[in-house]
Amino acid sequence: MILEIVKYGTPVLRQKGRPVGQITGEIRALAADMIETMREANGVGLAAQQVGVAAQLTVLEVEDTDDRPSTMSIAGKQVNLADYMPMVLVDPVLEVGKEKEDGTEGCLSFPEITAEIERSSWVKAKARLLDGRHIEFEATGLLARALQHETDHLNGILFIDRMKTATKIALKGKLKRLQRETQEG
Repeated sequence: MILEIVKYGTPVLRQKGRPVGQITGEIRALAADMIETMREANGVGLAAQQVGVAAQLTVLEVEDTDDRPSTMSIAGKQVNLADYMPMVLVDPVLEVGKEKEDGTEGCLSFPEITAEIERSSWVKAKARLLDGRHIEFEATGLLARALQHETDHLNGILFIDRMKTATKIALKGKLKRLQRETQEG
């Protein structure tokens, strides 16, 4: 089922998600709906907050593309990214590398707004999968960026919080208009 993606100005986007705890049928159904919603919106990730649920649950679907290549390694061995997509992460925790890089980001909760955001070029993620198994992996490229973006959402942090001041000032009018439309909506 396609869910409504909430827009900037909706309070749940600023809420830190509660730990999922037990993985129930309701959580599995929410994850399936989130994947369908993300695909319909042509996104590469979607956090539970973006569909109005303050929980530590995110879905990702990143392809290894030439323009934004990604790698994923488990126990030091690179794995085929496609084998793990779409990815559903429950209660994820990230460790980020010191090396940073700028990259263009957008957000489904901020239609038609993109900006250069500085993120770590490498992350280590620890989470549970929907079947309850624990997973630990390292990522680079677009997958690393998407993991950081979605994990921020789970903690009530938005990509505009990571923008350089000049970018935020340049987008001020668009952001205010979006927030006003959301509140009037």
